[in-house]
Amino acid sequence: MTAFSLAGRVAIVTGAAGLLGRQHCRALADAGAAVVATDLQEDTCRDVVSELAAEGRRDIHAFPADITDPASLGRLREAALRINDRIDVLINNAAMNDRFENAATAAAQSRFENYPVDRFRQALDVNVTGTFLACQVLGSEMARRGRGSIVNIASTYGMVGPDQRIYRGEAGEQRFWKSAAYPASKGAVLAFTRYLATTWADRGVRVNSLSPGGIAQTGQDTVFVAHYSQRTPLARMAEAHEMRGAIVFLASDASSYMTGANLVVDGGWTAW
Repeated sequence: MTAFSLAGRVAIVTGAAGLLGRQHCRALADAGAAVVATDLQEDTCRDVVSELAAEGRRDIHAFPADITDPASLGRLREAALRINDRIDVLINNAAMNDRFENAATAAAQSRFENYPVDRFRQALDVNVTGTFLACQVLGSEMARRGRGSIVNIASTYGMVGPDQRIYRGEAGEQRFWKSAAYPASKGAVLAFTRYLATTWADRGVRVNSLSPGGIAQTGQDTVFVAHYSQRTPLARMAEAHEMRGAIVFLASDASSYMTGANLVVDGGWTAW
């Protein structure tokens, strides 16, 4: 089991304050890595550190960064290097997903014919350009050293089209439409993962992606959960902690002969 150990390594997690980001930080820390938790706001980064410290994890560091800003990522790189003069693992988890606050207008706003191009561009900027820049600025340090593992968080919606029926209400009305922005951007993440895997293979940097299925969250709409569960072979949504094993596997030497691959953890969603 030593192949799964990350002892002595430094891992950076973007979007660390989110539901999955916190779990990625836990997983990497439990495998022995020093973890840099990064998100847009410093207070949310520190909240992650405090939460994990209260659970007994100590080698967690907070540093805010904007993944769409190369200069901000440069400062993050220097902060990570001050820990142990190395960057071994990068988890590109930060992402933007559509939220429509007004339930009365959500269906009309999210419909493809009406979807604002500015929102589409913003999703591409965060989900695609942000991943590109994080790899370019942080991953280049791995390439320079000749060793590293990058994990880009993609989605099942980067692989298959959204089933718009699961976003209907109890009476069959369309509450909102899954927009083109998220699937298009996550599909691009999968393509970029393959590109970088082949480009940096001779530099000792492995690049893979993880495509989670839908994650259960507190306060989730019960009708949506029921629809999603009926559409999934395992008949439920994923728990956030169920991605931990996949993250450690892809980050560690346990996956030493994997690059350019997409690990799907979706309860069978894409098997149908």
